[in-house]
Amino acid sequence: MRYLRNEDGVALITALMFTLLALGMIMMLLYYVLTGTRMSASQKRYRNSVEASYGGTEFVTKTIIPRLLILDNYSTQKLDMQDDFDESLGLSFVAKSGAVDPLKEKLFKGTAAWPSGVSKTVNPKDAPDMTFVLKGTGGTGEFKVYSKIVDTVPGVGMLDESGIDYLDGGLGVAGTSTTTATLRTPNIYSIEVQGERAAGSQEKAALSVLYAY
Repeated sequence: MRYLRNEDGVALITALMFTLLALGMIMMLLYYVLTGTRMSASQKRYRNSVEASYGGTEFVTKTIIPRLLILDNYSTQKLDMQDDFDESLGLSFVAKSGAVDPLKEKLFKGTAAWPSGVSKTVNPKDAPDMTFVLKGTGGTGEFKVYSKIVDTVPGVGMLDESGIDYLDGGLGVAGTSTTTATLRTPNIYSIEVQGERAAGSQEKAALSVLYAY
């Protein structure tokens, strides 16, 4: 009996298999390249949001809160800041709820004394105390910042209405004053700050800040 060994087409099949394998490797390489590019862009957008959150924290703690805590001048300072920063930053404070100003309650009272309508949630976008917009550089766009006080520990204020804050120096072991003074301690605020691209990017950065004033 005679056996016929027909190997026609084997080379074509082998070439197709190598082609398929090469295409698979190329597709995998392209996948990793595209994934890396997306992750790099996402991280860059996230870093921009982090910087916006840090910038917002600086603005809240070094400008807004100190001006609002000036004795007997809260309402005036609030209106002045809205005029000063409305056009440049779009600064907006939380609206009053009837006769209750939530931000004022948080600044001057301990958490336990806040009225029932004052939000205590830790999400800064849930009834924020203030919002404003920071402009990015190099075409990064604008970033919206939400800030909210979530806890207040009141300190001991000035004992002298004139603003003088000191202990009696005393002479030796005997003091010269008939009163006992207590050192002033600051209010301590727990603040949540979140920055994100105003155009609606998924990347956002939240900071928890412990601030004493």
